[in-house]
Amino acid sequence: MEGKTYAVVVAAGKGKRMAADVSKQFMMLRDKPIVAHTLSVFDEQPAIDAIVLVVAARDIEYAEKNIVERYKYKKPIAVVEGGMERQKSVYNGLMSIKANTSDIVVIHDGVRPLVTGAMVQDSIDAARAYGAAVVGVPVKDTVKRVNNAGFVMFTPRRDEFWVVQTPQAFKYGLIREAHERAMQDGFQGTDDAVLVERLGHPVKMVKGCYSNIKITTREDLVLVQEFMNDLGGIV
Repeated sequence: MEGKTYAVVVAAGKGKRMAADVSKQFMMLRDKPIVAHTLSVFDEQPAIDAIVLVVAARDIEYAEKNIVERYKYKKPIAVVEGGMERQKSVYNGLMSIKANTSDIVVIHDGVRPLVTGAMVQDSIDAARAYGAAVVGVPVKDTVKRVNNAGFVMFTPRRDEFWVVQTPQAFKYGLIREAHERAMQDGFQGTDDAVLVERLGHPVKMVKGCYSNIKITTREDLVLVQEFMNDLGGIV
């Protein structure tokens, strides 16, 4: 019998690069805030049992009233206080879940609103099979390693490189152990998968979509709006 599956949606960033009056995750995208679109995808996913929304302390009341209550999601959503860094925010989300070690946790950036149900389900399936899975896409451009002086050192094979996105899914016991080991070692990773890699555990790559953009700049927001227009308003 399969255990439960939880989603941890991380939306505790300040979004300084957006130069906006509100945090980027709360900026409007069409008819509702960016993070509300993201939550809708997980809310509509049959495999997800409950959702944790991690936000900055200053945004907790706003998120509860203007996101969770306003959009009347079907699944239970707990709003949890994040940390100074993304890694601590994810850990706070993990610690708020009363999960068994074999349950699945899907971690996702709140500002990736074009995530699809298929990506979520594929990552869950892979995590159940392998313990850890990340969504990503093959690199399309040539990649070069450059030294501190700005000169090319060498050009690796492009077919070996993928750009990693979220969702990233893990067995609960594994990802919690990975976070706690990183804290003990004072290690800060750029995603959750690298923490699992440090334990020597394999991570399965699941093919995602190039439209699964993380909104960090106004240009990103424009791109997401264009993708939504191309989808004919179904997002």
